[in-house]
Amino acid sequence: MSLRPLLALGALLTLGACSGDPEPAPMPTGDIVDAGTLADAGVSDAGTDVDAGTEADAGTDAGSRPVDPFADRVTAYQFGDSAGFGQDRLPDVVLGPPLGAGQFSGSLDVLSLGKGGSVTLEFTDLFAVDGPGVDLLVFENAFQKVGGDIFAETARVSVSDDGVTWFDFPCDATDKDGGYPGCAGTHPVFTTPGNGVSPTDPTVAGGDAFDLADVGLSRARFVRLTDTGFNSYGGTSGGFDLDALSVVNGQLADGGIP
Repeated sequence: MSLRPLLALGALLTLGACSGDPEPAPMPTGDIVDAGTLADAGVSDAGTDVDAGTEADAGTDAGSRPVDPFADRVTAYQFGDSAGFGQDRLPDVVLGPPLGAGQFSGSLDVLSLGKGGSVTLEFTDLFAVDGPGVDLLVFENAFQKVGGDIFAETARVSVSDDGVTWFDFPCDATDKDGGYPGCAGTHPVFTTPGNGVSPTDPTVAGGDAFDLADVGLSRARFVRLTDTGFNSYGGTSGGFDLDALSVVNGQLADGGIP
């Protein structure tokens, strides 16, 4: 049984840690920008209900928002067994900035995918592009337990420029000793709105970092997270819990600089 949100809350109360597959379309010409120069956007409750175990071509967004480095739309989802947590807050629960809770506590502002579940998100104003180093950050709600282990629940990350051809980052969800290399959901999240920690700086933000060069893709407009099936399941909070995405190296749709 996955008690990620409950464990996260328990850790918070106990430890007092309150920090704070055709070829892809060509990349437009223009300069790569550091998304850290863009303004953060807030997260609101959309109040939209969806049923677990269903698949949808969601096509939902949070309405008009300023250009920012965060996901803008949920385009598809398919929830697995033991999903449910966060579905009443779709789509906004996974749009906008991460709400990290620090090293010893996991955010409750997340969407649980359930066993083998998936969600696909789209960037509509600022795309991730292959630049120097890390290009994309994925934020889950991993946290450090008493005793030193990280409570991690993993997902495979796939990226696409056109939503048709997908590129999968290798993910070893069985290698606990190695830190589940290539998987999302393995690092605590330190950035949250208002705490001064940039959500686009991989050296301080936390979350899991991905470089598009590792899969040979020059630009990504879509990101798909798929629960690996090797996590804890039970109740309505099973599996990988998505908080947010952020672009580190980004470019506007027209190739310009915001």
